[in-house]
Parts: sequence; C-alpha cells; structure tokens
Amino acid sequence: MINLKDKMIGEIVAEDYRTATVFKNYGIDFCCNGNRNIEEACASQKIKKEELISELKEITRQCTQITSDFQSWPPDLLINYIEKKHHRYVRAQVPVLQEYLAKLCKVHGSRHPELFEIQKLFAQSSMEFMVHMEKEEKVLFPYIINLSDENSDKNVLAKTAFGTVAMPISNMMHEHEAEGGRFRKIKELSKDYTAPDDACHTYGITYLLLQEFENDLLLHIHLENNILFPKAIEMEKALKN
Repeated sequence: MINLKDKMIGEIVAEDYRTATVFKNYGIDFCCNGNRNIEEACASQKIKKEELISELKEITRQCTQITSDFQSWPPDLLINYIEKKHHRYVRAQVPVLQEYLAKLCKVHGSRHPELFEIQKLFAQSSMEFMVHMEKEEKVLFPYIINLSDENSDKNVLAKTAFGTVAMPISNMMHEHEAEGGRFRKIKELSKDYTAPDDACHTYGITYLLLQEFENDLLLHIHLENNILFPKAIEMEKALKN
C-alpha cells in the first residue's frame, strides 16, 4: 500500500494510478496541480481529509487488476507510449469531436447556447494542443531520449538551444495547466457531461466522447508532469555532475 504521509498528490498517483479515480471523484486536480499534499487539497475543496485517505486506502486494497507501473518505465519507453497512445488519440479524436460539436450547435444551439462556448473552448484547446505536441515530439522528447542514453555525455547538454531542460518543461506544464482549465470549464458548461432531456443520440455521444477526451488528457498530463519531466530534470543534473 502506498504511503500517503507528506506525499504530493502527483506522487501518490504516480505510484498507483488507481488513486486517480478517487481524486477525480472529489474534484481534485492531480495532474496540473499535483504539487500539493492531501491536507492542502482537502482544505481547498472543503473535504474531510480522513474520508479521502480512507477511500485511497480502500481502492488500493480492493482493486486487484494489473496496472501499468509507469514510474518504473525508462524515459524512452514512456515517451514512445505517450506518443503512440495519447498523441495519436488526440489527433484522431479532434476532427471527430469538432464535427459533432458543429452539428450540435447547428441543431441544438438555439435552445442550448452553452454549446457554442463549449465548441469555442474545444477549438482553442485543439489548436494549441496540436502545436504543443509538435514541440514535444520535435524538441523536448528527443532531448530527453538523448539524456537517457547510457552513452550520453556532457556534449548532449551543449547542443540545446534552451539552456536547461527545466525551461521547456516549465513551458509545457504551463500549457498543460491552460488545457486543464479549458476542460474544467467545458465540464462545468456541460453539467458534468450530462446531456439535457431533449438531447438527440448524437448529443449524448458527443458528451461521452468529450468526457473520454478529458480522461485521456488527465492521464497524458499526469505521465508528463509527475513522471517523465521529473526524471528528465534528474537525469540532466546527474549528467552535469
């Protein structure tokens, strides 16, 4: 069982991703704001700390399915997983959701004007996250892979255009926070992805796909913010010494 004392939320989820379900149910952001401990998170959400800890312990006891131990993965494997699973998922789902949202706005927008705001937020998120992924794949990820190469030496550090890896990581985390914020707003506007009573079949499917997109985004950001990026910073420090 994971040790909850004095650990940051991001660290807890990094050790056992099953705990993400509990944090999500309580509305606690474990990816963009994972650098808080349980006491701080509970205080901000007005949650009883004892209840949250009890649920975290219970889910680690009851859930016996095999889960990926991302924390133990080497950076190159983790990067490959992020690109093949999460980046591909985003690129495949964005046009689908854009088409569905356009249809909903046309058919239901007059009765549900919040759809236009959801469409606008998703369009902004899609455009910026596409650029975000390109920067990761062309600049940041190749550098991290070089850092993880057992034959790497200090020459790797001299080839960068950004000083230390902490600089692009900081930018990526800032962009992650912006995307998380947009989806929190989408979730609020959609009443937690609950289709209205007069919704058609497409309406319900669109909200389900948006919810799935957000869930994928949370795991995507978690893998980078709480696992890959700290590994990269430590590897760079070790190479400098």
